Amino acid sequence: MKVAYILTPRLRVFLKEPFGTLIKGSPEVTMAKFRDAVQKENPPMVISVGDIVSQNLHECGLNPQLTVIDYISLRDQAMPKQAAVEKTVYVQNPQGTITEEAIETIEKALQSRAHTHVVVDGEEDLLTLVAVLFAPENSFIVYGQPHCGIVVVKASQSKKAEVKEFLKEMKASKS
Repeated sequence: MKVAYILTPRLRVFLKEPFGTLIKGSPEVTMAKFRDAVQKENPPMVISVGDIVSQNLHECGLNPQLTVIDYISLRDQAMPKQAAVEKTVYVQNPQGTITEEAIETIEKALQSRAHTHVVVDGEEDLLTLVAVLFAPENSFIVYGQPHCGIVVVKASQSKKAEVKEFLKEMKASKS
């Protein structure tokens, strides 16, 4: 397992803020608003990062093309392993990092037409950046904002450019 990127202290603080549009409220409220956004904009792909948001999307019939999960919510409670998928892939991605394995797996999954779950041994949060980078233009990447709601990131050229800047800062040294 080779680490490609390491979270910096500055980005750790910066990335605690929503990276897209925050939809506040209960799961019922956020899923209803998200469903409206999907119907209005018809994104080419919906991608979810995180267990609870992924589970909520599946439960309300908004099945993401790709889900990135670790079966742990808020790092302490195990999540139920449910939701039908065509393909499940397991990757290692330690907390505060992005591994080459995770990058390659997400990129391949997004090129695939199979409904894929990427199950992370470690932490999936930073993989939102990878999903934004490789998602088709105008796709929606959704992740949970703990105790608040969900965040929807539209994969635009400007968001992809922001991700590239973050990754430059996070680049792991060649050791």
